[in-house]
Amino acid sequence: MAVRGCFSAVGAAPWLWRRAAYAARLPGHCPGKGYAVGPAQVRTAQSPPTFGFLLDIDGVLVRGHRVIPAALDAFRRLLNAQGQLRVPVVFVTNAGNILQDGKAQELSAQLGFKVEPDQVILSHSPMKLFSQHHGKRMLVSGQGPLVENARALGFENVVTVDELRTAFPVLDMVDLQRRPKSTPLPRNDFPAIEGVLLLGEPVRWETSLQLIMDALLSNGNPGTGLATAPYPHLPVLASNMDLLWMAEAKMPRFGHGIFLLCLETIYRKVTGRELRYEGLMGKPSILTYQYAEALIRQQAERRGWAAPIQKLYAIGDNPMSDVYGANLFHQYLQLAKCDGAKELRTGDLWKQRHSAAQSCVSILVCTGVYSPQAPGSTGPAQGGEEPPFHGHRDFSFSPGLMAASHIVNDVNEAVQLVFHKEGWAL
Repeated sequence: MAVRGCFSAVGAAPWLWRRAAYAARLPGHCPGKGYAVGPAQVRTAQSPPTFGFLLDIDGVLVRGHRVIPAALDAFRRLLNAQGQLRVPVVFVTNAGNILQDGKAQELSAQLGFKVEPDQVILSHSPMKLFSQHHGKRMLVSGQGPLVENARALGFENVVTVDELRTAFPVLDMVDLQRRPKSTPLPRNDFPAIEGVLLLGEPVRWETSLQLIMDALLSNGNPGTGLATAPYPHLPVLASNMDLLWMAEAKMPRFGHGIFLLCLETIYRKVTGRELRYEGLMGKPSILTYQYAEALIRQQAERRGWAAPIQKLYAIGDNPMSDVYGANLFHQYLQLAKCDGAKELRTGDLWKQRHSAAQSCVSILVCTGVYSPQAPGSTGPAQGGEEPPFHGHRDFSFSPGLMAASHIVNDVNEAVQLVFHKEGWAL
């Protein structure tokens, strides 16, 4: 069953996230309530942790290739004398144009301790659960090690946009310098495309947009033409919905969410219908947070920490992806606890034990996308005005879910806040 039929915060199963969004507005359900810092007894260093961290990367730990100094201070607190983590930590990023192993190596060099690949969740990591599509011939869009990433996720038969363009050179006509000088012979030996993978922002947007549309409108046979575009169209799986992200520049940069917005707008304008997704991965999807919680639990088990990890602290710089996602997952956990809401109903997509997590606390830092003084920031607006909604089309706009439980200057302050709340020595 597609994630469209589940609690993935997309299309056909909106009741959970709409209910969570509604709960966020109710008295006593505000994510910012119930997390006040009070006196806490400091636990011994040997006490097993009952909490874990979900850490964003860009804008929290690094800005482009530059490590944020507060991140190094934070990990001096998170590591013990043997250089091991004192609590379970998973890095949850919406980046996807890199291999999981490569991201772990990059973080290890930047932070000064060994980060294991299974501590890193890229935006497309939950696509491993979509086994019903793994055997299909999928058109993949993005950049970097596209084929390697797709195969690592389980997709066995992929074709890149560049390969499709090579097979059908007359499809790509925007760049005059790349247009074919003569008309090639038509091909009828190219296997049909059976789905589309959108792993991250591509380099040549006009080429990717055109060829993805060709695949969707031709039912996977872009060398031919159809009188009427098929609907429903081929299955589309997408990851990383971030509209903006923070690098070295003073202002945020376009993210994959902008590319998705372009594709959705073009498809609707051309066909008069909405582009539909089989699944949307990455923050703020509930599926991504359940995947992260499972890795937190596995990490704790490997370290021999017997106590269940009951509380998650999600630290990020983007109110729409990091705060919204953490608050949405927190509301999901509260609904599950209060009235027996079931685990993510993904059928064969998701098989796990009942979650031990009881809460997910959102902490917003000011070192990335969000800045209290920055024009266009997606955080709380001045004068009581609602901030602009930078989320994906398939997510309900709920200002309550964009309100962080805590706002601090940087990740080091966030770690200190959590340790104080949990009664851990700084």
